[in-house]
Amino acid sequence: MPQPSTQVIAIGNAIVDVMAPCADALIAQLGLVRGGMTLVDTGRAHELYDAMGPAREISGGSAANTLAGLAALGSRCAFIGQVADDQLGEVFAHDIRAGGIRFDTAARAGDPPTARCLIFVTPDGQRTMNTYLGASQYLPPAALDEAAIADAEVLYLEGYLWDPEEPRAAMRRAIAAARGAGRKVAFTLSDAFVIARHGDDFRAMVAAGEIDILFANHIELAALTGLPDFRDGIDLLKAKVPVLVITRGEHGAVAATGGALYQVSAEPVERVVDTTGAGDLFAAGFLHGHVNGRSPEHCLRLGAICAAEVIAHYGARPEADLRVLADALG
Repeated sequence: MPQPSTQVIAIGNAIVDVMAPCADALIAQLGLVRGGMTLVDTGRAHELYDAMGPAREISGGSAANTLAGLAALGSRCAFIGQVADDQLGEVFAHDIRAGGIRFDTAARAGDPPTARCLIFVTPDGQRTMNTYLGASQYLPPAALDEAAIADAEVLYLEGYLWDPEEPRAAMRRAIAAARGAGRKVAFTLSDAFVIARHGDDFRAMVAAGEIDILFANHIELAALTGLPDFRDGIDLLKAKVPVLVITRGEHGAVAATGGALYQVSAEPVERVVDTTGAGDLFAAGFLHGHVNGRSPEHCLRLGAICAAEVIAHYGARPEADLRVLADALG
């Protein structure tokens, strides 16, 4: 098999995050699901934006955040996602390319506009996300560069994007392209609400052996397996998924692979500022180690280090030099 020119190619929502600190009372006042992610329509997006205090606009999207971490660590990356031909679309495209990530998906003309995620951050660092998917949910299968997918070591798919019909079809075609080329498929479950809507799809993909690396937190694992104890959930899936990675917040993370179980504690953080992107950056650290042939323990530790970096500041993209942090691992 030829050496892949790209290490990780991802398909995900092309979103610009709009983030603002807020008091706990505002979460209740607005009827938001604290700590969760809720899809909103155009009217609700305007209502929430009007209720926000001074905000920062930062390019986001779960898979794009993971690629930002991977690129910062030195991995060769590419992204497939849909923006509109508007100002936020230009912001997203500029930011991802400036991070050294290949992004060739053509912008979409007309409405709806580029997606945005309105994020309310409470004093404890917890983020409550309200996502307007906009143009990102209209990624057509025709937008895929199947040659680029076949030329990447790992195809990384964002569970959030499984919800809309067009990108779901695109991701199914991408899986076929990757597997046809003998490449690996990594999938992140993203959120329990996605599993509630599409869990049967995900369970069928696992049963069919279509997923080589599965990322989930302990809540998503329970939703997928129907087993409240994460150890039981791991036992159910570990024989079906070659690399199973479960994050547990402050309790660290676990990986099951090769018939063995590996665990790592969470990295200490002086102050949690904003948990946005913690799972995305954990996946970045783990995947960077994986594509570079590092041990499961090393992959877990690097994931924990990257997650700790991103929750120490606002925004879901790294600010510290991740290569320096990675070098400290040896």
